Amino acid sequence: YQQIKKHLDDCKKPLIFFDDDPDGTCSFLLFYRYKKEGKGIPLKTAPKLEVSFAKFVKEYGPDKVFVLDIPMIDQNFLDAVHEMHIPVVWVDHHTPLERRYVEYFNPRKENPSDSTCTTANAYYTIISDDPEHSEQKKELWIAAVGGVADWQLPEYMEEFAEKYPKLLSKSIVKSKKPEKALFGSPLGRIVKILSFTLKGKMGQVMRAIKIMTRLEQPEELLEGTTSRGRFLLKSVEKTEEQYNELLKRAAAQRSEDKFLIYTYTDKESSYTKEVSNELLYKFPNKIIVVGREKGGELKMSLRSKGIVIRPLVEAALQGVEGYGGGHEHACGACIKMKDVPLFLDQLRKGVEEAEKQKKVTK
Repeated sequence: YQQIKKHLDDCKKPLIFFDDDPDGTCSFLLFYRYKKEGKGIPLKTAPKLEVSFAKFVKEYGPDKVFVLDIPMIDQNFLDAVHEMHIPVVWVDHHTPLERRYVEYFNPRKENPSDSTCTTANAYYTIISDDPEHSEQKKELWIAAVGGVADWQLPEYMEEFAEKYPKLLSKSIVKSKKPEKALFGSPLGRIVKILSFTLKGKMGQVMRAIKIMTRLEQPEELLEGTTSRGRFLLKSVEKTEEQYNELLKRAAAQRSEDKFLIYTYTDKESSYTKEVSNELLYKFPNKIIVVGREKGGELKMSLRSKGIVIRPLVEAALQGVEGYGGGHEHACGACIKMKDVPLFLDQLRKGVEEAEKQKKVTK
């Protein structure tokens, strides 16, 4: 953490690319609020920082580039930034990749089973000078939001429950069930509000993020105790209605089938991540697939509680035009519409095989 902190301390004008989910956004907020300099760009297109984003580096002229919670960086992007003589620091927790011209911090490089979320690593970074008494501990609530959003209860959650008992009970932390925090506590409500503020057009999202860099207390978001909090709450009303409608329609697809599959078209914003998470909480024995059709492709979020699905998703990509990957129990995939039936068929076979293996080992 000291190494990452040194990179932060040694720059004056950082450009920070981050994933546009709550984990990526909270990581950005922690770094930006600590540094009070620089600029952030949320990645709204794909889980990959492509060479086209090098133009933002050229335009802004930073002295360092940070990449937070983004699973893939195109080597061409790193080559282009290297030619500008600007160092790149990448903090992530997805499957490690081999890349040149980047300082890469990923807990999985040392320990493949350590997928500590980027928010937690960002928080440990900014308090690393004095973990007990750091002034940066005022950011604990942001660290809590990002951690729980990524289905994790990092070590600091006990301290959070102590400091904010109205937002999260100690019993939930002790249960070691992050989904209870996410769907059964006021803290989970804050995660939802943050998620919804990140939907919509880039201009609106940037405005919302700018306001978030100035929030001082979680109650601002939860109860609208300040004008900036009220502005954010007002801005998510319509989004929340869309989400609830989508969740209702998706939940209605439940049947005897092991899979719960729901797809919709591009009229609304993308809620596949959030809907799939909540469906998994409601139906923990199902394999959840929520997809959004756009531009001839189906962008999917896949969730499973009992089965490790990442290798099954990767295997189901055989002979399919598309890409996918992610964590053990939570993956994303983007597949050409013509290949979706083949992908789902191969995924089903993989799940059946995994369940057979599970029974054998039992």
